[in-house]
Amino acid sequence: MRGSRLEAMTTATPPSGTTVPALGSPHLTRPDGSALRVLVVDDEPNIAGLLAATLRYEGWEVSTAGTAAAATAAVREAAPDLLVLDVMLPDSDGVSLLGRLRASGHDMPVLFLTAKDSVEDRIAGLTAGGDDYVTKPFSLEEVVARLRGLLRRAGASPIRPEPALVVGDLVLNEESHDVARDGEAIRLTATEFELLRYLMRNARKVLSKAQILDHVWSYDFGGRANIVELYISYLRRKVDKGREPMIHTLRGVGYVLKPAAGTDGGDA
Repeated sequence: MRGSRLEAMTTATPPSGTTVPALGSPHLTRPDGSALRVLVVDDEPNIAGLLAATLRYEGWEVSTAGTAAAATAAVREAAPDLLVLDVMLPDSDGVSLLGRLRASGHDMPVLFLTAKDSVEDRIAGLTAGGDDYVTKPFSLEEVVARLRGLLRRAGASPIRPEPALVVGDLVLNEESHDVARDGEAIRLTATEFELLRYLMRNARKVLSKAQILDHVWSYDFGGRANIVELYISYLRRKVDKGREPMIHTLRGVGYVLKPAAGTDGGDA
């Protein structure tokens, strides 16, 4: 982090002596009960080390990388459950790196660290496949809270989620995070999953771009709701491609998901 600082709002002291937030929340784990694997990518060792200490205090298994090349190798070797990625790296930028990782099939949730807070920069990160971001300077408590939220989206929670959602021949299992249409598995990123879940929970209801932004991203994009259009297009390519459409656009109003003609019409 260049020229910025980390601010811990509520603190506790782990064995290493590093000051980190004490959130008092239960540890999140992988489905098999093992520790979550997190990769922190930042070229400033002090920042990477502080973030790593904070996340280890959450009970997670943490590794670090200082370059895009090292991060790429670490993702291939360790298959992390979550990636914390600085936008500015010495050998590449985080947005380009994430684009390459997504193209290679890596769909773990990604939290961007960025010194830029413009609408364009936020949209660029989310367009590349990022799921959330924090701007510098940031509080460690906020970072942990954002990461826990992303991990819950990805199903890494000790609390049993709600039953599967069913709309026509589309099934979304909130426990396993499996998605299938007409029995064919569909692979989604964390944000795509959250968007589809919101659409399915509101099947047959027209949802505005503002509603979707508020429920899926929880950000004010200053009217730049084209991020919704982008992710709707991603979902259509995965859910509707080669099939009777389920996701529909009502121009000037919003989007609606409803059973395709010929399906049983069931919905959650």
